[in-house]
Amino acid sequence: MTAFAGHLGVSAPLLHSPSPLCWSGRRLGRKVRHSVRADAFYTKDNRTCEHTPSVVTGPIRHGNCTLSSQQWPQKSSLFLFRTDGMSCSRELVTGTGRFRFSHPSTQQHLLVWRDRPKVVMVIKKLGRELTHEFMEVVEYLTEAERMHVVVEPRMYDEALAAGLPTDRLFTYTPQEATRLADYVDFVVCLGGDGVILHASSLFRRHIPPVVSFHLGSMGFLTNHPYPDFRKELRQVIYGYQKLATCSMDNNDLPANSNALGVMITLRMRLSCSIVRAGAQEPDQEYEVLNEIVVDRGSNSFLTNIEAYINGNFITRVQADGIMLATPTGSTAYSVAAGGSMVHPNVQAILLTPICPHSLNFRPIILPDYIEMELRVPETSRVSAWVCFDGKQRQELHRGDSVFVRMSENPVPTINRADLTTDWFESLERCFRWSNRVEQKSFQEDWIMSEAQQQQQYRSSYYDRTDDAGSNSDSNGSSSAAAGASPPQAGNSSSGSSSRGSDTSGDVNSSQLSGSLSGLASSLNGRPLHDDHPDLSLSGDVHTGRLEPSTPTAAGRS
Repeated sequence: MTAFAGHLGVSAPLLHSPSPLCWSGRRLGRKVRHSVRADAFYTKDNRTCEHTPSVVTGPIRHGNCTLSSQQWPQKSSLFLFRTDGMSCSRELVTGTGRFRFSHPSTQQHLLVWRDRPKVVMVIKKLGRELTHEFMEVVEYLTEAERMHVVVEPRMYDEALAAGLPTDRLFTYTPQEATRLADYVDFVVCLGGDGVILHASSLFRRHIPPVVSFHLGSMGFLTNHPYPDFRKELRQVIYGYQKLATCSMDNNDLPANSNALGVMITLRMRLSCSIVRAGAQEPDQEYEVLNEIVVDRGSNSFLTNIEAYINGNFITRVQADGIMLATPTGSTAYSVAAGGSMVHPNVQAILLTPICPHSLNFRPIILPDYIEMELRVPETSRVSAWVCFDGKQRQELHRGDSVFVRMSENPVPTINRADLTTDWFESLERCFRWSNRVEQKSFQEDWIMSEAQQQQQYRSSYYDRTDDAGSNSDSNGSSSAAAGASPPQAGNSSSGSSSRGSDTSGDVNSSQLSGSLSGLASSLNGRPLHDDHPDLSLSGDVHTGRLEPSTPTAAGRS
């Protein structure tokens, strides 16, 4: 990450391309030589393994000759080269050559002002709505915080008519719009997600930190509540957070500043270039925060788009369209088309087809270092249409291409708490993510009652089995023998208490087993079905177990 003249930029993609290996001190593929003795040596069981002088290319096992039976040379050290297409770095892997991650590929970011911010830009959604809120914020920043406020030309006259001080209120001309990033310290957005997209389009390259207040309909990116706008703005100006794992050197800060800051999310943008058929240079260039969409437009035919990654053909898209989205845009059009929702701190490019005419074309997530080309082939029946964050819609003719890669200029949005907490709060608030009626827990008395009944049933079952073995010639009835156990303590003598009552009314297992034995006695020998009189039930009057009897040869005939 680099910062120059107040401009935030990503120096290189955070996900690196595959890293080649290079042996240190040797060319790759050279055989490792070491000498071994020609005479025999003994293993632990005193059996010998014969070796002759030879070139050994790696550990070899002969019967009982294990890896520990001789001294091996030290493993070769190696370098691990990393490249992201913009820079190259080298790390030395020493010792045993084991690889490990030194730290996660993504980080948290704390914004600390070295000097108190002095210039702020305030943007609101289109229309007469939120004019009162706009005037309140501008008045607070100019009067209470004594800051210079920049507004859009359409709101400048209204602010003057409202009596706001003219010495701290400014606007700009269309020619000066490209230089806004050279003067503005941070941006205040009033409205929904569309206002943040508008701010991203105003600052084509570098964009200052953005604090957004939830005054729209959806507002997935707007986590700051408007009723607390004075407190929220003071926290942005003076800071209120610090990182436990990072310390600020006092030499880096002026005497009148502090080491407190605000958490921000560096939201990745996509740099898009349109190259017309036969041309070598881009015709137009755009920066998008959400997604770029190539679709069939008003044509009745499917789009026919060829997709290339770093010049290599990947697939042919035959669908209503295809989109390439950022993690920020993963919760917008992409999720509506069946794409995954990706945390904004995970730098990636999402490829999501729109109504593909294929059962096996699924959305995928690509690393951020790639450059993708979407080309309309010469064999396409019709042309295609492209739009950038829903704007600048234009036609792509046969042979035209759109090149998409990660932009070096992210959109820094100021978090209310931190990037993960804010993101999950937005998922729950906007999408009701993972919401479901909670499954009720078991009542404690019901659990105890069930456990007691199971224990009683198991004990009574084994008791009946033992009694049946010793009293096989008893003159009592089977049901009486099976149900002779006295009722459990706390139950009525009749054993008629129901299962749904309290623990003093548990079902009597003896009564239950007696009923099963009586049922077995009554069904013993009766046909299971009128069409199969030879198939009947055989009941065990002692245990109450019913089993289908095997038809005899006579019955089968």
